[in-house]
Amino acid sequence: MDIIATLIFLSSGLFLGWSLGANDAANVFGTAVGSRMVRFSTAAFICSIFVIIGAVIGGAGAAEGLGELGAINTLPGAFTAALSAAITVFWMTQIGLPVSTSQAIVGAIIAWNLFSGSATDINALIKIIGTWVACPILGAIFAAIIYKIVVVFINGIKPHLLQLDFYTRFFLILAGAFGSYALGANNIGNVMGVFVPSSPFTDIRLNQLTFSSVEQLFLLGGIAIAVGVYTYSKGVMMTVGNNLMPLSPVAAFVAVTAHSLVLYVFSSRQLQQFLVNNNLPTIPLIPVSSSQAVVGAVIGIGLLHGAKGARQIKWKVLRNIALGWIATPIIAVILGFVMLFILENVFNQQVY
Repeated sequence: MDIIATLIFLSSGLFLGWSLGANDAANVFGTAVGSRMVRFSTAAFICSIFVIIGAVIGGAGAAEGLGELGAINTLPGAFTAALSAAITVFWMTQIGLPVSTSQAIVGAIIAWNLFSGSATDINALIKIIGTWVACPILGAIFAAIIYKIVVVFINGIKPHLLQLDFYTRFFLILAGAFGSYALGANNIGNVMGVFVPSSPFTDIRLNQLTFSSVEQLFLLGGIAIAVGVYTYSKGVMMTVGNNLMPLSPVAAFVAVTAHSLVLYVFSSRQLQQFLVNNNLPTIPLIPVSSSQAVVGAVIGIGLLHGAKGARQIKWKVLRNIALGWIATPIIAVILGFVMLFILENVFNQQVY
C-alpha cells in the first residue's frame, strides 16, 4: 500500500484525535479556564505537550483493553470505524456537549463486528460498560476526598490571599499537566487503537532504541489531539468548567486532580502490576471518558456541600450531558454500519 493510500486511511483516526482534543482533552483544563485561573493559551500549550508524551509512553495498556472488544483487521475497516466515531464526537462538540469519545469508538467497533459477522466479546463489553458507570462515580469520590484534604490543609496553614492565589494557579497547572499525560495514555486507544491490528508502519531501530509501529501510530494521534486542543476546545471548556456548576479556584484544582487520577487508574500498567503483586483486585486497563470523569468530579464537589451545593448544580445541563452519553454509542453504531456498507458496496473496499 502506497503512502498516499495509507495517509487517506489514517486520516479518519487523525480526525478522531482532533475531535477528542476539541472535546475530551479540554476537560483537563476546563475547570481552570472556566474559573479564570489559567489562560486558555497556557492551558492549550501544556495540555498539548503532555498529551503527546502520555500517548507515546503510556498508551499501550488501555489500547489493548479496547482491542478485546473486536480486532478490526483491515485498514479500510479501521478507517470507517474511526470516521464514524469522529463524526459522532464532532457533531456532539458542535452542540456544546462533552461527549464520550470512548463510547463513540466502542459503538463503531460494535458496528464493524455486526457488519463483518464477528462475535462481540460480551464479557469485554460488560467490562467496558462497567467502566462507564464507575468512571463518574470514582471521579465524585476522589473529588470529595481530595476536597476535604485540601480544605483541612488550607485551614491549617492559613495562607495570605495572594499566596493562596499563587499556589492555586501553580497546582492547577501541575494537575493539568498530570491530567494531560493521563488523558494521552488512556484515550489514545480511542484514537488509534482500531488501527493497531492493521498498522501500516514498521518498527524503527536506532542503536539500542526501538520506535515501534504502535508508538508511531500513537505519536500521530497525539499530535492530532494537540491540534484539536488549540483550534476548537474553548467552547466545551466553558461548558464543563463553568456552566455545570460555579467553581471556586480551589474546587477547580480538586476537579482536575480527581479527573486525572481516574484516567491514570484506568491506564497505568505499573498500578495494575502493583495490585497483582499484592494479591489485590485489579482494575481493567480501558480507555474511559475524560468528560465523565470531570463531570463526576464536579458533581462530587457539589454534593459534598449538601443541599446548598446540590442547588448550585445546573441539573438541566447535567441532564443534557447524560442524554449525550446515552445517544453517543447508538449514533456511532448506526453511522458505522451505514458507512461500512457504502465503503464496501460503492467504493469496493475490503472492510474485513
